[in-house]
Amino acid sequence: MTATDRITLYYSPQTRALGTRMLLEELGAPYDLRILNMKAGEQRQPAFLAINPLGKVPTIRHGEAVVTEQVAIYIYLADLFPEAGLTPAIGDPLRGPFLRWIAYYGSSFEPALMDKAFKHAPADRNQSPYSDYDTMLGALAAQLAKGPYLLGERMTAADVLWGVALNWTMMFGLVPKVEPFISHAARITARPSFARLSAADAEMAAQHAAAAAGSGHT
Repeated sequence: MTATDRITLYYSPQTRALGTRMLLEELGAPYDLRILNMKAGEQRQPAFLAINPLGKVPTIRHGEAVVTEQVAIYIYLADLFPEAGLTPAIGDPLRGPFLRWIAYYGSSFEPALMDKAFKHAPADRNQSPYSDYDTMLGALAAQLAKGPYLLGERMTAADVLWGVALNWTMMFGLVPKVEPFISHAARITARPSFARLSAADAEMAAQHAAAAAGSGHT
């Protein structure tokens, strides 16, 4: 299994899978889309549940390897295409910070975001995986303020993950529209790959909505 083997991305428009597709484009990776109409419930069908029992996108297949979980997917893909320069190599002083901030997304940011979105009472700071929402967000803001990217002057796969995530979480009011979140999201979404894929997503989502309506799904 090599980097020249085509990657299959299980995908649905206007989901967090957009960031993975953007990363594939930024890496210049050869890939194929397997599109799931989530409005029609295709992510809950046996064929896909056999690949990802949680029924989530993004999911990728590379040869015989199936990789789920956004953070794992980003690390896997960035390491698979080191020539793109979007991951510090093992031994690079930036490797540790890269892993730290990319893991921070799944281990701290998302749990905090879900608690806030669904108005869950947060756990005690000493038991919470993210301390508390304001502290978690403040640590991220302090790192991004060093800019222009998470690791300073060098853009990595972590910036794709965070830039796309901050863009949609600010859009839906889950994260405040403040500096440096605005600048970082704008820097990533200004890339040609994001504009191109967002337009394709809008068209695909409209087709899925029409297909679901026609079949009686809501």
